[in-house]
Amino acid sequence: MNKLIKIGTRDSELALWQANHVKDLLIRNGHEATIVPVKSDGDLVLDKPLHELGITGIFTKTLDVAMHNGSIDIAVHSMKDVPTQLPSGIVKAAVLERANTKDLLIHKEKPQEFGKKATIATGSLRRKAQWLNRYPKHTIEDLRGNVNTRLQKLKDNAWDGAVFAAAGLERINLKPKHYTELDWMIPAPAQGAMLVVAMENDNYSRKALEKLSHYETDICTSIERDFLRTLEGGCTAPIGALATIDIDYISFLGGVFSLDGKQKATVEKRVLIEHCEGLGALCAKEILSLGGEEIMKKIKKELSV
Repeated sequence: MNKLIKIGTRDSELALWQANHVKDLLIRNGHEATIVPVKSDGDLVLDKPLHELGITGIFTKTLDVAMHNGSIDIAVHSMKDVPTQLPSGIVKAAVLERANTKDLLIHKEKPQEFGKKATIATGSLRRKAQWLNRYPKHTIEDLRGNVNTRLQKLKDNAWDGAVFAAAGLERINLKPKHYTELDWMIPAPAQGAMLVVAMENDNYSRKALEKLSHYETDICTSIERDFLRTLEGGCTAPIGALATIDIDYISFLGGVFSLDGKQKATVEKRVLIEHCEGLGALCAKEILSLGGEEIMKKIKKELSV
């Protein structure tokens, strides 16, 4: 018997695109599915405090609550926004094939020589720290909101550019004419990947989603998120990680940066795929021993002020 799978999503253009993509794939596989945009958590009452269920992520919290309430069956997220520890009763059901992992600098005209002074906008501590590490004389302006809002703010302000994830712009066909690929910037763990979560006891939805999962993306993002989890960095900490598969090998690049960009610790590894178990944690431990521990302590102290 077919059950209607209710797909929860935030109501931004990008979030709706991602949810509709999952809906189309489910329908193609013979399932019934519908989109349920979840806007505010004010009316989603639970009889248990959120912290007891381990519900934390700023972008995922509302959907976690809606799943626990049964108003949605599954939720679609940009995987980089999802805390490494999923809430009680919620499990990873599918990791879709990854899109572009790169960060892009969007600029209004041709970019000026970046050795000179410039003002760059980003709301990401990871992007800010890496930019300042490379261009210490530049000014960073805070930039928040969904993709459309941030692009509009870039137009409305006298900034030289703003940093965006390529995947988000490409998915909703908003990649502007003037941009530069930031090949040197380490992306957020799981950047470019989409995660679908379901309730642990919802066997129907979990079975339906199994077919959507992409094996290589699942392996790479698991390594990156293990790296993040071992460093004990939340989604906002200036931590980058990227695992890639090249035939029989996995290459990994990870880094942690001080908030002002003055200090960094990075690690690179290349191993056979059959030896990739525990790679993320291993690389994180190596980074901690290479000065990363001091950087992480400093970050936590500064972020708790």
